[in-house]
Amino acid sequence: MASTAQVSPTLHLLCLPFWMLLFYCSAFDSHDYANALDKSILFFEGQRSGNLPSDQRLTWRGDSGLSDGSSYHVDLVGGYYDAGDNVKFGLPMAFTTTMLAWSVIEFGSSMKDQIHNAQTAIRWSTDYLLKASTTTPATLYVQVGEPNMDHRCWERPEDMDTPRNVYRVSTQNPGSDVAAETAAALAAASIVFKDSDPSYSNKLFKTATEVFEFADRYRGSYSDSLNSVVCPFYCSYSGYHDELLWGASWMYRASQNSSYLAYIQSNGLTLGADEDVYSFSWDDKRAGTKVLLSKDFLEKSVEEFQLYKVHADNYICSLIPGTSSFQAQYTPGGLLYKGSESNLQYVTSTAFLLLTYAKYLSSNGEVASCGTSTVTAANLISLAKKQMDYILGQNPTKMSYMVGFGDRYPQHVHHRGSSLPSVHAHPQHIACKDGFQYLYASSSNPNILDGAVLGGPDNKDSFSDDRNNYQQVEPATYINAPLVGALAFFAAIPTTHSG
Repeated sequence: MASTAQVSPTLHLLCLPFWMLLFYCSAFDSHDYANALDKSILFFEGQRSGNLPSDQRLTWRGDSGLSDGSSYHVDLVGGYYDAGDNVKFGLPMAFTTTMLAWSVIEFGSSMKDQIHNAQTAIRWSTDYLLKASTTTPATLYVQVGEPNMDHRCWERPEDMDTPRNVYRVSTQNPGSDVAAETAAALAAASIVFKDSDPSYSNKLFKTATEVFEFADRYRGSYSDSLNSVVCPFYCSYSGYHDELLWGASWMYRASQNSSYLAYIQSNGLTLGADEDVYSFSWDDKRAGTKVLLSKDFLEKSVEEFQLYKVHADNYICSLIPGTSSFQAQYTPGGLLYKGSESNLQYVTSTAFLLLTYAKYLSSNGEVASCGTSTVTAANLISLAKKQMDYILGQNPTKMSYMVGFGDRYPQHVHHRGSSLPSVHAHPQHIACKDGFQYLYASSSNPNILDGAVLGGPDNKDSFSDDRNNYQQVEPATYINAPLVGALAFFAAIPTTHSG
């Protein structure tokens, strides 16, 4: 285990303004981060399902999934494919939406000319989630596509001929995890559109209210209700308690309604408020909830939320080398390492929480308490920057893990649409099994999936750019979503030097 830069007992960085420290010997400046931000949002256009708009920028994609839901007499056209396959999974899609919205809420003012594209990326998903939430009473549609059949094919989304089965949770077959995450997504998005489109914002929040009530009243995990089709793909390993607290927190953030405050106060402990968990992902929302609710304690002295500040500190301190609470693992090159499959999802989500918490702390003149030592906002920003820079190419392989960024990036992305000839270059249908010749080909992907951040290297900084190596070379929407906010933060820092 290698650490990033060691820190002093007090961990204070008083010698230089933090932005000077951040960019000392840095390979990237604000222009580079702005470029990466642009691409990180562009990636979502490559994941679109449905009728593509006239301003579609990744022009190698075409319309797909135009009859989704029709055999069940519902309209489920639209939304996002989660990764390199052609299934629409509701839990990661909703989490992706929540994180895109949170990125805009916290760092939208730093997105400049990209704010419209970020809002468009959110709306592409919320339009779909609204359909999934309101089509049938007391029902939430949570998946389109039969994943086992889909994974036996290698075909473009424009060609897919595997079953487009539709799966839902209901009062008889509950799914509090996916429903509460959907409520969180709609509530967070309602904040994003509050000024620019008030009527849409109201619709989002009204639907979020109904979906959260459904999630809370009919409790159970969707992994139990739909085990054969959601597991092991997006099984809810953490259960549904974390999503209920997360969903309630976003309902409160969006409305400031005292009923949600009362819900959090009454249910927090039973839903995991006092549990320390050291990762944040599409499955486990506990660390994110602690950071989210700490804002109200820091800004408004909501005493009931002091617990969340304490546990947010515990989470942050676990990441910082030199503190008594440090327990994270870093690669020799300095990358946070949580797991062998799609590790960069944890890196981007952690970096986002570091920067968001740094914002909350610095806005209120506070620090994080790590036993006898303290951690400043500048420390958190510095660690987040190291993670961002590693992803963008400042790493032992000298490779950017964002497709299309930098001089050297992966060429064999595990992604059907990117790896097969586009429908424009090859209009003839490519059947299910015929596509495997492209999966196994040694040639580079013909279509560049700009902005896609892949699974990333292993715990020794090694990376194999092999299309079959899905653990390392498959992108996912939930890798990119928190990255959008993190890149916006660094794109806004004024720099005059790139060394």
